[in-house]
Amino acid sequence: MASAQGPNPGDLIEIYRPRYQHWAIYVDDGYVIHLAPPSEVAGAGIGSLRSVTTKMAHVKKEKLWKVVGDCFWKINNLMDDKYEPHPVSLILRTANQMVGSEIGYCVMSGNCEHFVTQLRYGKAKSRQVRNVAVGVLVPLALVGAYCSYKEEKCRRNPQRYPQRYPQREGSLSLIHKLTTTALDVILTNTP
Repeated sequence: MASAQGPNPGDLIEIYRPRYQHWAIYVDDGYVIHLAPPSEVAGAGIGSLRSVTTKMAHVKKEKLWKVVGDCFWKINNLMDDKYEPHPVSLILRTANQMVGSEIGYCVMSGNCEHFVTQLRYGKAKSRQVRNVAVGVLVPLALVGAYCSYKEEKCRRNPQRYPQRYPQREGSLSLIHKLTTTALDVILTNTP
């Protein structure tokens, strides 16, 4: 399904796949350039979850309709209000020079959204990674707060809770590591 207004060269194209968004940058004459892990095909849906384990992806130049397939898409220059976009000539030159290359891919720090925001703004950011991290961080923070409370309770009264304190320490350490990692992802991907 096409957007109401046609894209201009340098515009970011957000494609709504089942369970995630794929991103491309419009170059001209109906073509886009995008970072595609091996599992990225129009309408891939759950099959694209394989991209979590992919380490490399290809930079491709393809017709917008081919990349979009039956999915809804829109123009979404998501950070124009925060960052000055590079000149269109620089965006297009850089993107075209990368076509055909294989580059490192990481769903958390080097995905298709990072790729296009780097081209347009010089800042590799991903809102969907940030949103997932927030969804993980809030529950972890609550569990961490509860574990901290219980740990402190056990420390203050070891006669009443003799076996619980050692178990809490390991759980709390893991929760702390996960929370720190999620927070780092959020801060890295906040526009």
